[in-house]
Parts: sequence; C-alpha cells; structure tokens
Amino acid sequence: MSIAKLDQRELIMFDLDGTLVDSAYDLYRAMNLSLQRLNLPTVTEEQVRVWIGKGTSLFCQSTLQYLKGEVDPALNQQLLDTFLEIYNAEPCVDTRPFKGILPFLEWGIKNNKKLICVTNKPEEPARKILQELDMDHYFADVIGGDRFEARKPDPIQLNYCVDHFQSTKDQALMIGDSSNDVEASRRADVDCIVVSYGYNHGEDIRNCNPQLIVDDLRELLD
Repeated sequence: MSIAKLDQRELIMFDLDGTLVDSAYDLYRAMNLSLQRLNLPTVTEEQVRVWIGKGTSLFCQSTLQYLKGEVDPALNQQLLDTFLEIYNAEPCVDTRPFKGILPFLEWGIKNNKKLICVTNKPEEPARKILQELDMDHYFADVIGGDRFEARKPDPIQLNYCVDHFQSTKDQALMIGDSSNDVEASRRADVDCIVVSYGYNHGEDIRNCNPQLIVDDLRELLD
C-alpha cells in the first residue's frame, strides 16, 4: 500500500456518497417520489445506482434521458427542484456507512489526522446525513458541492482544504469512488485512493487509471 503513506498524511479528504455511505436507496426513493409528483413514470433502484455519482443535476438529466429520450431544460429544472426539496427533507432513512469506514475514521482521529468530507452533494443534506449517522464528529469540515462556484472534477474544494488547513500536497490524500474524485485529485496534484464498491455512473472505476483501488479501507491499515 505504498501509495497510502498514511504515516506522512496530515489531511485526509473523503467523498461521501459511494465512499463513506451507501445512500443509493434514499436517492432512489426521493427520485421516485419526485417523478410521481410530476406525473412521470418511476425508475428502479438498479437504474439509480448507475445514474448517481456525478452530482444531482446529472442524476436528474440521466433519469429524464431514460424516460423521455431527451432532456427538456425546463422539465429538468422542475425535477431538480422537486428532488432537492424531497431528498433534503429526509436524506437519511436507509443510508448507512459502508463496512470498514467507521474503524478507519476512528484510526484517523486516534492518529490526529485532519479528516474532511468533500462531496458534490449540497452541504445541507451532506451534513444532515453525517449527523444522523453520528459520524459528523469525525470531520473538521464538510464541504458541499454548493460552497464554491465549481465542484469535482474541478480541484477547487481540494485546493481549499490543503490551503485552509495549512497542509501540503504531499501530506494530503483523497479517498473517493468515482472518476470525479480521481480527476479532481490529479488536477490538485494530490494522491488519490478509490474504493471498488462505489458509484461511478455505471463505468468501471479502473478505466480512469486510479493510483490504487481497495475493497475496504481497513486494507490500508494492515
């Protein structure tokens, strides 16, 4: 696990959906409630697991592309607004941390690592999920996709973390599950490890040539 170099990392940044927590069922539930409200056909959880992972707007676009064969901008905005209203109200009904996550976070705290959640999900539901799962105390900050003018794969969130917490690129590490995480890390010049179990818009995570893939974060502690 030479890429991990955990002993020299001071700052570890984590993606949320598909990396820390399995939120697919709640996203599926909120999408179908939104579609029903707009008198549109519903979709399956399997489909939703393919469409999520690259932000809410793209999730809505993928859903409409499947249902309609095209994406009408006005309908997409309507679906996006409806979805955010429904999902933000209850983002954590069936969402759970993936196996291995809590022991890794515990290790991070015990070893005085600065842990940050860096997600494309809006900050309000992201914080709500971590609070409801009693995981919020692990993180020095939760940076949502709506804090800055850009989001992953743009490196702005990662660069902010390194600067704000007075770390260096060598002392920082990103842990994610999608090509967005890999690309943002490359552009920020920060090492990146990806998990094999996450959401990558239906694409094999190996296609974006990540530096290291693990099935469980506990592998990094062995």
